[in-house]
Amino acid sequence: MTEAIDRELTAVTMGLDRFERGANGGDSLLDGEGLVPIWMGDDLVPPRAYAGWEPIFADLAALSDRVAALPADDRGAFLRTMVASVTTAARLFSGAAMTYADKVRDLVGADPAPVAQADIAALTDALDAGLVRAGFTNGSLKARVDAWEAVRAVDPARIEAVFRELMAAAKARTASLIYDTGDYDMALNPLRNIPFTARCGFDERRMDLNVDISFTRAALKHLVCHEVFPGHATQLLYTHAEAAAGRAPMDALLCTANAVTGCVQEGIGDQGVALIDWVEDDDDALYASFQTLKSAVQTTAAWALMAENAPEAEVAQYMRDTGYGQEAWVQGRIRMARHPFRGPFMASYYAGNEAVRKVRERVAPADRAAFVHYLYGRVHSPESLQMFAAA
Repeated sequence: MTEAIDRELTAVTMGLDRFERGANGGDSLLDGEGLVPIWMGDDLVPPRAYAGWEPIFADLAALSDRVAALPADDRGAFLRTMVASVTTAARLFSGAAMTYADKVRDLVGADPAPVAQADIAALTDALDAGLVRAGFTNGSLKARVDAWEAVRAVDPARIEAVFRELMAAAKARTASLIYDTGDYDMALNPLRNIPFTARCGFDERRMDLNVDISFTRAALKHLVCHEVFPGHATQLLYTHAEAAAGRAPMDALLCTANAVTGCVQEGIGDQGVALIDWVEDDDDALYASFQTLKSAVQTTAAWALMAENAPEAEVAQYMRDTGYGQEAWVQGRIRMARHPFRGPFMASYYAGNEAVRKVRERVAPADRAAFVHYLYGRVHSPESLQMFAAA
């Protein structure tokens, strides 16, 4: 029953993507990036052609009626939340007003709330313990984070060499444990004055990197795993191969959609080092704690800024005092939070990391291959991912 639905959902979503890119005289809410920034499925599912909003909403309403009748299994759970998410995107693209909470819940599929203070406290304690294990015991937590990043910082002149070393190792481990990506590779593309830390330029085969930020080797390893192997680029290659072979539903091609799929996409990226069993030393474990804390803090900061209308200066100081991030990170996250469409996706990193981590940690070794296929071979909402054991 869901086979026709997955193809129709994909055609409608990509039709919306194409229409939004050219709507309103080309004044796209996402500046031409589109609802699905990276798409590899023209040979498999042609996008539906639209000339106005009315037929888009009619098709989405029809899909909503169809998925409402699906079973309460992982596919039913995913398809219901995905249709609701794409409908929310269409509403925003067509000019509808919506609260930040509604966007986080209905578009992103994350909890419309700040991260619990107890969780942030536990992550702070883990960061503290990691710094102690790494030998950084003197001064405030902020001073010790700064000292660790300064001592471990990769010389900017060596960023390219370290990137190439990490890419080679990550590619080999990904081929062994996740998927053989063949001859796919990425070059490093250093950038400045951008609102993100790194980005997967899949079609251009380049990884954009914000060099206004200094990086430890552990931080660069995290980004290589997040953006390339076994993260975004690997997920794109895997899902296309599975869909083309008929082993995955066609909506797997929507793995990069700015929708509920984004949570698990980001979760795969943030869990990338663990997914290929590449925690080599205390620095890697420490950075994992640090990255998760920053994701929790940015989720809470964005909520304060956009849902509670807290002053920007107060929010920025909270990020400095609690997330311990560099200033380029603080300012970039605030810029993203204020975006009317991208802003709610600030919550997708923490929500996605937790969703993937919780399932990964309970998978038995004998079930690892099945888990990898479940995680990479289709797309998920956080809810449907948690149903792995039942699948």
